Amino acid sequence: MEQKINIIPIGSVKSSVTELVDENWGNVTSRINLFPEYKGSLAGLEDFSHVIVITYLHQAKYIPSKHLQRRPRGMESMPEVGIFSQRVKDRPNPIGVTAVEIISVGDDYIDVRGLDAIDATPVIDIKPYFPHYDKIEAPRIPEWVDRLMKDYF
Repeated sequence: MEQKINIIPIGSVKSSVTELVDENWGNVTSRINLFPEYKGSLAGLEDFSHVIVITYLHQAKYIPSKHLQRRPRGMESMPEVGIFSQRVKDRPNPIGVTAVEIISVGDDYIDVRGLDAIDATPVIDIKPYFPHYDKIEAPRIPEWVDRLMKDYF
């Protein structure tokens, strides 16, 4: 049985990147501006070096016939794999998850480096990076992932 879920954004991204791109996000600096009702909710975050940012990829468009199985970034050198074997934006639920470096923290904003989200992207949540939860020692990935990610960050 399908169930509807209601998620309310907590803020939005302010970035110089305004169009969708698939590489060179590593040096992009963005600001996440929180909505007024969340002012003060970032207290203590300045003690962390990284956060995980969860976004709603508002310009993504999932078309099952096009995206259910495809080659990552449409590259012929990549294998054809299913949508859940990729971290592509065009997916059934366009949710982005990215671990980013904290540059600075204010009462109602956080400046980060490496967030792969364009200007005005809604932010769903911010979580501190805990290596105890978020780091996997020696994960197994297919060889094509390293080739795909070569210039992404």
